[in-house]
Amino acid sequence: MGDDKQMKENLLKIINNYGLSSQLKKLSEEIFELQEAIVIRERDYKSCDTTIKMDMENKKHIEEEFADCCVVLEQFKAYYNLDNDRIIEIMKQKIDRQLGRIEKEKNK
Repeated sequence: MGDDKQMKENLLKIINNYGLSSQLKKLSEEIFELQEAIVIRERDYKSCDTTIKMDMENKKHIEEEFADCCVVLEQFKAYYNLDNDRIIEIMKQKIDRQLGRIEKEKNK
């Protein structure tokens, strides 16, 4: 529990130091970098030259960029004091809704 509290405090220090506007820009940059890492991985995966080592490097790159996005998102979650359980519940609702859409598409 102490680690969670310390992490929240650290996240708030970061967002309060740089400000909302700056961190929104940072979030945009990090999302772009994640998207770029995924595109590179998919391009390399589809090429004939793909090796296991190369794929693992690409996976590591995606993990790093994903973590960067999560750090900035967690800053906003801490700043706005958003409830993680509520967020998970909303995510479940959205996932269920999308799965329902997929089922409707299959039945057309």
